[in-house]
Amino acid sequence: MQNNAKTTAARGREAIWAQVCDEARDAVQGEPLLGAMIHAGLLHHPSLEASLAYRFSMKLASAEMSEQILREIADAAYADDASLGDAARCDLLAVYDRDPATHRLIQPILFFKGFQALQAYRIAHWLWRKGRLDMAYFVQMRCSECFGVDIHPGARIGTGVMIDHAHSIVIGETAVVGNDVSMLHSVTLGGTGKEDGDRHPKIGEGVLIGAGAKVLGNITVGDHSRIAAGSVVLQSVPRCKTVAGVPARVIGDAGCTDPSRTMNQLLGIDDYF
Repeated sequence: MQNNAKTTAARGREAIWAQVCDEARDAVQGEPLLGAMIHAGLLHHPSLEASLAYRFSMKLASAEMSEQILREIADAAYADDASLGDAARCDLLAVYDRDPATHRLIQPILFFKGFQALQAYRIAHWLWRKGRLDMAYFVQMRCSECFGVDIHPGARIGTGVMIDHAHSIVIGETAVVGNDVSMLHSVTLGGTGKEDGDRHPKIGEGVLIGAGAKVLGNITVGDHSRIAAGSVVLQSVPRCKTVAGVPARVIGDAGCTDPSRTMNQLLGIDDYF
């Protein structure tokens, strides 16, 4: 199953979960010492949503909030809004397709904090939309404490998003992240001061944001653009362009139609002149 996962033709709800379960059974045979964890996290559940709800409750539980309460919250979210499970599937396939270190679908679910933090955010955002602001803030706090990922529950994030490595990610309240975006660790989508209201970046679809990049203020980053690692972006970026530097400036075209999928972060020497 590990070798032919990328050739799976049908990637619907049932097909993805069946593939996850096949991989889980293979993993138990290969590493019996992880059998209890894999059974509890994957094979004991009837669906991906149930598995993710369990993982959410296990990772974020604390002396202040029990696993049972968190599990009830997550189950209610997935039951109320089917798009949460669909988004999780898109995110899962995005990680698998774009991260060369990912060889099985079970890896993000069990081991990758970027994927787990993103699914926790999605539940926090559901709470936010339901008007349960304090509980949403609690999930944000625990996500920051457990994963080192601080996403405000009011932010709006599309599907098919990959957050690779994920350490020190910060996404502000009025930020918008489009579909099929890839970002690496230490990315900040932040404000520029104490201003209230709409104050955070709007990231278009298919954008690649390199490690350590800071995108600040109520600016837009056009679809299918690239932000080079370590850049500080203070002005809007046109679509299909590459920006780099401090402060960032346009140094050329994006180089391909889907930078978030190709994950090519190298800049040619000609880009600087």
